Amino acid sequence: MKGIIGILTGMLLISSCSEAQVKTNNIAKKETVASDIAQVNKVVSAKEFKELLKKDNIQVIDVRTAGEVADGKIENAVNIDYFGDDFKTKIAALDKSKVTLVYCKSGGRSGKAAKMMKDLGFVEVYDLKGGYSGWPFK
Repeated sequence: MKGIIGILTGMLLISSCSEAQVKTNNIAKKETVASDIAQVNKVVSAKEFKELLKKDNIQVIDVRTAGEVADGKIENAVNIDYFGDDFKTKIAALDKSKVTLVYCKSGGRSGKAAKMMKDLGFVEVYDLKGGYSGWPFK
């Protein structure tokens, strides 16, 4: 009888440990999925970018050089030169919770900047396809 009770007690302990592990794994999976959904890093067309400009709580980042910006820029964009020594520091200081729109001249630098922003924990980053060169709303 003692042997049967011991076996049953052992089975209950194993069962409760397995159940706890399953719950822990499920919570970890849910958190991973939630964080994947929360972060957006997407290349968008000029039309989509223009629509995003209408949203509240956004920041628009122009990563071109000052010389390029002198030829024109998208309204309310803040210039942070991708080639500047303090680029990463300035990007890291931005509000990561805001919808962030980023562009450069043709899309190369802004794509790299958008990836950096995602790695730094920005929640939503949209990169203008084709950059300012393809911006038809000048």
